[in-house]
Amino acid sequence: MQKFPLEISSAKKSDALVIARLIMQAMSYDCCQNFIGPNYELKDFEDLLTYLVLRDDSQYSYLNTLVAKAEGGDVVGICVSYDGAHLHQMRKAFQNSMMERFHRDFFNMDDETNEGELYIDSLAVREDSRNLGIATALLLETISKAKSLGLPKVGLLVDKGNPKAQRLYKKVGFKYINDSFWGGHPMLHLQHDV
Repeated sequence: MQKFPLEISSAKKSDALVIARLIMQAMSYDCCQNFIGPNYELKDFEDLLTYLVLRDDSQYSYLNTLVAKAEGGDVVGICVSYDGAHLHQMRKAFQNSMMERFHRDFFNMDDETNEGELYIDSLAVREDSRNLGIATALLLETISKAKSLGLPKVGLLVDKGNPKAQRLYKKVGFKYINDSFWGGHPMLHLQHDV
């Protein structure tokens, strides 16, 4: 595995579009299309996510995002995480925007996290930069973030049909907590002690 110079830092508003695109990659394009329905295009969802990344009060906010930048400053990976205790408050921006833009009601979504957990909402690495240790570096920095926030656990959901991601999380030290179901997929809830 070849390594290259990498800087992990807090995101800036100027990173919003690339963050939105990487969140969509993490969600899967099928999931994104499912959110907006058949009458809209993925570009419409990208516009919505970019708007949410630019907000201060959204779960997808740049304020909740760590970016991995290669030499030259290109964003090659992201990790969006937030205190699970604030999920309902931060999710309102997404829910209201989905209703306003797409007339889709997501006000009764299942909770994906809870209090006492720094929740990793989205982790993604650009396709041309994979297998270089970027996801591992972002995960380790996110665990440090949880420690600095005084949160005892870092948690995430991983699709049961994604064994490669499961191996990555287990290699970093995440452990199985329970089965879950989110976004129409059977998931595993994994946690890492801080």
